[in-house]
Amino acid sequence: MFQNLIHFFVTEGDGEYLLRPAGYAALVILLLLIIFIITLLGKSEKRMNTKQLVFASMALALATITSFIKLASLPFGGSITLFSMFFICFIGYLYGPKIGLTTGIAYGILQLIVDPYIYHPWQLILDYPLAFGALGLSGLFYKSNYGLVKGCIVGILGRYLFHVISGYIFFGSYAPENMNSLIYTLGYNATYIIPELIATVIILCLPPVTLALKEVKRTA
Repeated sequence: MFQNLIHFFVTEGDGEYLLRPAGYAALVILLLLIIFIITLLGKSEKRMNTKQLVFASMALALATITSFIKLASLPFGGSITLFSMFFICFIGYLYGPKIGLTTGIAYGILQLIVDPYIYHPWQLILDYPLAFGALGLSGLFYKSNYGLVKGCIVGILGRYLFHVISGYIFFGSYAPENMNSLIYTLGYNATYIIPELIATVIILCLPPVTLALKEVKRTA
């Protein structure tokens, strides 16, 4: 499969890849295809309605904007952002896992378009559609008490898991001498995922924020 797609990429330097224009075009088409699928396919009562599409689109926009506000960045990808993951988790909390996961995958593709870090095709899959798609696991708790907090914890840790898998497979060789590569990738990804997770949970536990988000859920 990847052999048919590899012409979208060109090697440069130490085995890294850069997207060609055709690669960017393919990702944009894929993103539009995802939106088409979630709005038109499936049983009519389960389709994404206009309000849901608007909220999901707003979440994608806000997540993308805040992802550019980086409080810290790491050399092999990953950064602490201004609560960018929250917006995708919030869509899962509003509408459940189906729309949450789909929005997360779309966000992963959008991140690949605007801020790519590509080392290998499988790494691309793990670090973008799967990792960011996992944020939609927040939807598993959309009917639960304290569902948003639970959902953010599970969704963000789901993203962390995929980055750890990717890091262990593709970047473990960068571990310092005499350090286990799994310990290295666990620590590396924790340095930017965990601080943002903790900050997000703290903000969500503030009573004014909790009340405001509950009102948004009623509106949505």
